[in-house]
Amino acid sequence: MRRLRTAARRRLDFARRTVDLSHPARSPLGSAVENCVIFEEGVRRPRDCSAAEALERVRKGDGAAFVWIGLHEPGQAELDELGALFGLHPLAVQDAARGHQRPKLVRYDDTLLAVFKTVRYVEHEELTATSEIVDTGELTVFAGPDFVVTARHGGSGSLGPIREALEDVPEQLALGPAAVLHAIADHVVDEYEAVVESVQDDLDAVETVVFSADSGRVDPGRIYQLKRELLELRRAVTPLTRPLQTLADPLRPLPPVTPGLHPYFRDVADHLARTVEQITAFDNLLDSILQAHLAQVTVAQNEDMRKITAWAAIVAVPTMVCGVYGMNFEHMPELRWTYGYPLIVGVMATACFLVHRSFRRNGWL
Repeated sequence: MRRLRTAARRRLDFARRTVDLSHPARSPLGSAVENCVIFEEGVRRPRDCSAAEALERVRKGDGAAFVWIGLHEPGQAELDELGALFGLHPLAVQDAARGHQRPKLVRYDDTLLAVFKTVRYVEHEELTATSEIVDTGELTVFAGPDFVVTARHGGSGSLGPIREALEDVPEQLALGPAAVLHAIADHVVDEYEAVVESVQDDLDAVETVVFSADSGRVDPGRIYQLKRELLELRRAVTPLTRPLQTLADPLRPLPPVTPGLHPYFRDVADHLARTVEQITAFDNLLDSILQAHLAQVTVAQNEDMRKITAWAAIVAVPTMVCGVYGMNFEHMPELRWTYGYPLIVGVMATACFLVHRSFRRNGWL
């Protein structure tokens, strides 16, 4: 069953991440600028141009257009150039170039800086004490009145499929850069849910093994490793709660988020809240599984000690008798009696049998 689920997830991930590199909005591989696209009234204009040319064209229009520039692993120089072109705050540009930021939402005048942590489930045949389960990346989004700049770092997937999906819904794109911000947030949270579902399979497998007949052979390192990976997932997911709540709050509107998008952000925030609750529940369940495993190990050790103690008591009976008759005194009873030896052996055997029977009744053997 687990192999079938793994194969299904791999097919689903392949379908999600397959991107047609021949799409006219994409630049050749190897460049930090993956695409530079102009949208007018929600429709992409098929024209290849630089960021400066695209922005000039957009700002010469009637205000219903915006440009979307996608970057992958950009350097400081490229971001500085784009920051000067779009008027981005130097601190925001520095954060985008440096990476390793917490998920957050910051407003700089009429521009929003949103940082998302992307996550990806790492497929593995069996969970071990060194298995990597969750791979994280970073996605930075600058959303202004007439532009969107996205910068990807690490294991985050291409945004090409998101852009192509939005192109099929021009009325959504017509809402402006905030529609792109919503689509990205929705995609990131959907990936969270997919990863949580996959982690649940690992959790179920560990739980099954811990409460099986061979629970004493379970490596506690597997439980600790799953807990560490779950902690990494929690650090990526939980801090995003407040930024999404802020974007969904109609009482505190932020440019360029239009009122019509607040319900959409609220829906994404609800999905994220459910995901956070699942991760918290998984963490609590892992604590219980670990405590149960440690309790099982303690009980097994106590069982072993009781068996050892019982057999030591049984062996003590003939040891005591042999010790008495091994003192080499001249005048001892039954020393010269013909039936003394079989009598003593019979007494020892009977005593050992009675002691063994008593321990069996008490559950020690």
